[in-house]
Amino acid sequence: MDDEFLLLNPGPVPVSEAVREAMAEPMVSHRSAAFESVYERAQGGLDEVFTRSMLSGRSTASDGTSLILNGTATMGMEMAVANLVDPESELVALVNGKFGRRFARIADRYCSVTRVEADWGDSFDLDAVADAIGHDTDVVTMVHNETSTGLLNPVSAVGDLAREADALFVVDGVTSIGGDVFCIDDWNVDVAITDSQKALAAPPGVSAMYVTDRAAEVAHGESAPFYSDLEWHLRKAADHQTPFTSAVPLFRALAVAVEEITEEGLPARIRRHRRQAEAFRRGFAAMGLEPFPEARGVTVRSNTVTATALPDSVKEAPTEFFDAVSERNVSISGGQAHLGGEIFRVSNMGRLSSEEVLRGVRTVGEALGDVAVDADVEAGIAAVEAEL
Repeated sequence: MDDEFLLLNPGPVPVSEAVREAMAEPMVSHRSAAFESVYERAQGGLDEVFTRSMLSGRSTASDGTSLILNGTATMGMEMAVANLVDPESELVALVNGKFGRRFARIADRYCSVTRVEADWGDSFDLDAVADAIGHDTDVVTMVHNETSTGLLNPVSAVGDLAREADALFVVDGVTSIGGDVFCIDDWNVDVAITDSQKALAAPPGVSAMYVTDRAAEVAHGESAPFYSDLEWHLRKAADHQTPFTSAVPLFRALAVAVEEITEEGLPARIRRHRRQAEAFRRGFAAMGLEPFPEARGVTVRSNTVTATALPDSVKEAPTEFFDAVSERNVSISGGQAHLGGEIFRVSNMGRLSSEEVLRGVRTVGEALGDVAVDADVEAGIAAVEAEL
């Protein structure tokens, strides 16, 4: 096996050599000026990613704070909910995939939750969403890019509904922020959450939040887990610190990763992600594969995660297909929960090259051939090349 390992999972994603090297620098105290400089660099880069996520590069947010958390984005999801509600609060959770469900399950621990649900892979009924969000609603939660299904959900429309009801709007942007358009002000987002290991292209273990001043005014840390007191985190962030011991090597890696985003230019990065996602979609379609989901209504397909239905014959023994992919030194993901054995997913988050997109499509086609599926690999490659 001569080819280098290619990671196409929807997180963790490949990281640059500079990001890896940053983790190997000599250790310093998390209360030192040296660490504060690292936090400030990472925070400055995150400000750009959170607030200029437009193809034009213009600012999409005004007043708020970027925070770095010593935990993955699930910590950020819980921190947002726990600090913005109390047991009497009413929260509306939109669920059409695994991570929307996770948001709702977190909220169940802290307040009264109304779910607006759609089948995994289906669009939300905005009329049902509007009916659920009323003047008694305190918080609305939603996933922008549902990683489990490869769907891009209508944050803008839901943000309008939340603001009309004067509810706070908390959005999981884990697999969109840094790789696709995300407009905090225009979409009425009050708290946005993302993860280091996704489109930011840093190692897993830390995450980031953008907290608007509107949300910060409501936050009450005494009702939250001790480790996740948002007020405390905001106070320490003003001094480029975290309340507790920081994962120094991971903060260094994140600082380099967001600087690389600034160097590439966020508009250019978003266009690259969109082009590569379309290449994956066209390549798999040309080989005769069906997309999952068939996006309808207000929901469209993701620009960072491509989900594709496995052929019926492969669903009978999907392990053989995934083994054939692994034998080519490539890693892709299957479906989650009840979608296991039904779909496969590939990511183009981070610093994926055109050559790696081509290799990914070729590998899937060859692996299908190994399990007796007649996939037109050359047609797939031609479709990718035409798009890229």
